[in-house]
Amino acid sequence: MAPKRKDDTTNDAQTAREKKKQKVAFARTIAVQDSPSASAGPSTFASSLGRIPSAIDVEKFAEARAFEIGAMEDAMKNASASSTHRVWQTLPRHLRRRAASHDVRKVPTRLREKARAEMGTVKKPSKPRKPQRGKANRPTREETLLKRQRDKLWLESHLWHAKRMKMENMWGYRLAVHPTEKAYRSSHRASVHGSIIHDASYCSIIEVTGAQRIIESMLKLVCDPQAEHPAAKRNTIGSRVIHTHLYKPDTYPFDLLMPVTILWQPMCAQETDPEEGGQPHQDPKDVVRHVWLICHPASYDDAFALIQQATSLALAAAKRQQATANTEYEMEIADLRGHFNIFEIMGPKSNQVLKGALKPVSQDAPESFTQFWSALNKLPCSGSLPRNMVVGFTVIDPRLDFPPKNARVGSETTCNLVTVPSDHLAQSEIWDEPVRLNLRKPRYKKSELDHRRSMNDVPGTRLQPQRLDDRVPVLLIQHSLESSLADSQALHGWRLIFPAGWSMAFLNSLVYTGSRVGGQRERQTQAYEAGTAYYPRDYPFTQAYATYAREREKEERERWTRKPPAKRVNYRKLGIRSPFRPDWEVVLGLPELLENPDADAEFVSTQRDDSMGVSQDDNPVQPWLLQGPLTQLIFSNASDMFNRSAGLLAEVNTLRRNFNLDPLASSISGADLLKGALVLVAINMCNRGTPEDLDSIHIMDDEETTRWITIMRKNRNRTMILEPEDRSSEELELAGKKPLPASIIGYVTTGHYSLSRSKGYAIGVVSLSRMLELKAQITRLDSNNYRRDKATKVKPIVKIRDKQGHLSRVAFVSILGRDIIERRS
Repeated sequence: MAPKRKDDTTNDAQTAREKKKQKVAFARTIAVQDSPSASAGPSTFASSLGRIPSAIDVEKFAEARAFEIGAMEDAMKNASASSTHRVWQTLPRHLRRRAASHDVRKVPTRLREKARAEMGTVKKPSKPRKPQRGKANRPTREETLLKRQRDKLWLESHLWHAKRMKMENMWGYRLAVHPTEKAYRSSHRASVHGSIIHDASYCSIIEVTGAQRIIESMLKLVCDPQAEHPAAKRNTIGSRVIHTHLYKPDTYPFDLLMPVTILWQPMCAQETDPEEGGQPHQDPKDVVRHVWLICHPASYDDAFALIQQATSLALAAAKRQQATANTEYEMEIADLRGHFNIFEIMGPKSNQVLKGALKPVSQDAPESFTQFWSALNKLPCSGSLPRNMVVGFTVIDPRLDFPPKNARVGSETTCNLVTVPSDHLAQSEIWDEPVRLNLRKPRYKKSELDHRRSMNDVPGTRLQPQRLDDRVPVLLIQHSLESSLADSQALHGWRLIFPAGWSMAFLNSLVYTGSRVGGQRERQTQAYEAGTAYYPRDYPFTQAYATYAREREKEERERWTRKPPAKRVNYRKLGIRSPFRPDWEVVLGLPELLENPDADAEFVSTQRDDSMGVSQDDNPVQPWLLQGPLTQLIFSNASDMFNRSAGLLAEVNTLRRNFNLDPLASSISGADLLKGALVLVAINMCNRGTPEDLDSIHIMDDEETTRWITIMRKNRNRTMILEPEDRSSEELELAGKKPLPASIIGYVTTGHYSLSRSKGYAIGVVSLSRMLELKAQITRLDSNNYRRDKATKVKPIVKIRDKQGHLSRVAFVSILGRDIIERRS
């Protein structure tokens, strides 16, 4: 053993590090047995070699070497015990927990004895004990947790997320931003190859109840004319959801508010409910219907007020049309926040996860649902089903069947499942408010179910549902993130809606299946990789974007100010106009404010306090965002016309007429409409470079564009990533050329390295008029035979300026025209 006596002078002279090395060396030394014949010298050893027997007795040989074997085992044990890692540090990183460093029960069973030996008794320093309140006056745990929710709300799964994820206050809630595991590659792999869960219960639901005629008129006033018609029969029967955008009543294309999901209650439920149905001779348009509008919490108050205003306008219009009739319409708008929980399960394994975690009640299940559920695990992903279809059913308490097992993938290579969305398949008791209120709190606690489980004869046997056990109605909505762009990777999954009070019961079962749990960062990354816009960061000129940009500017400015001048970017020297906030006035060519440069600042900001744009009182040009599934068609039709502004105005008025809206006012000219238009674009880097948020997008002249096309033609047969010494001098010269301030046409709203594309990718917003100039430029270069390779079509090319450096990279830009592709089936 290593010397430990205090009177050992040689040991006292050593440092702590030397003592530790000596201890480890002694621990790794194998003891040797003294042999009386060791003093015999080499002759004895040589003579013994000659007497080696041809065969040995294993038992006698082991007895003779018992000391050596024991010394080997002791050395191995001592070497393992004297290592520099404790037991909990030897676990894989995904199994490590902070509590394992001081709680033996958090360590796997096979290592608990060793961990218990490592954990000595820790004597805590005695502190003066503060006088505590009387037991009768002490607040309960529920009161303590409610006190912490004064300025924000918690989701039902807050405590589960708070132990594992980074939490922040967002939109009036305390939400999970990202897991404590910093990297997001594993979450991306889960969404592409596995499954990932996101608790989206913060999304609010507005329920509108009234005559179908009034609801349809109200939706036409506020919905996006580019999306599906909210009054179409394929949508009003309740078999599909509608993804659209809300605008202020009769103001399209201005005053964009937010994206929204609309769901009609199935018509079969209305027919079976005597209280909701009318007389047989009643007009079907006057039947009382229920509609849900699933809204983002960032603009929920504005959406609720907008629905109230649009409903009043629809009632007034119906009253004018039926002035002689005695029909009276009653409308009810209900706030259903806190009534539901919403989970998003994305990935190709989401079908197996849902089928393994949920156990439907087989009684009274329609044949269409039985066929759908039996073939669910045989589908490669939910993308094989019709888009936005709705499936309603009832499941038993997930805690009864815990732990769940993932359903195995079907052995059939192809599945002949033909599922047609129908109102009978979408019917669910979750629409009934009394049913939801009865399920507000589970009838049995988890401890009571565990006691029932302990009474089973065979340990680990699942509980059999009893008559008094809860049955929970749920809704499954097919959810897809996909774009019309060829380089985008579509993501498919499900959106699970169930009553409030059951979040942890469903979450524990879903997480146990091996699915990862993501936060806001993972949800935004899914939309980014799929090539779709994400609200609110990709929606300028909305109220939610104004709040988001203001908070981000404050955060970025404070981070920049905390650094000393020598360690921060000098934006003034780089010529960056607005490094912390997009300068949309410059992009649209609108009047700017007077510059108020700070003497100590190293940048010049020309931003307004209100980022919603210029009011019509000061300027007739009103900024607006062109987005929707028909954006590419509108852009193509407008670009083919000689007068592009008149063509854009005609396209907008055509869309308004489809929703029975009057054309735009005569005071709005086509030139003003085109000047204030912005459009969402996808940016793919040509060679090198990774665009970042708030990078500026610039247009180039014909000469510079031609030179870049020539360079890309030369590098076509080379690798996309070149070493610095392989870069041509002409390419470096063009990359270092500083773009003019007047050439800016837009900003990058979301940009970084794309894992699915293995290169830089970004989503940005550019001026529609400049986008038309880019298309005309490429057409002009083709007509002048600048492009020799006619087999490859060159897309519009722009320059991305890095706000933290001098170089600019070229990228292809294309219209982001389709957020959700509807499959007509």
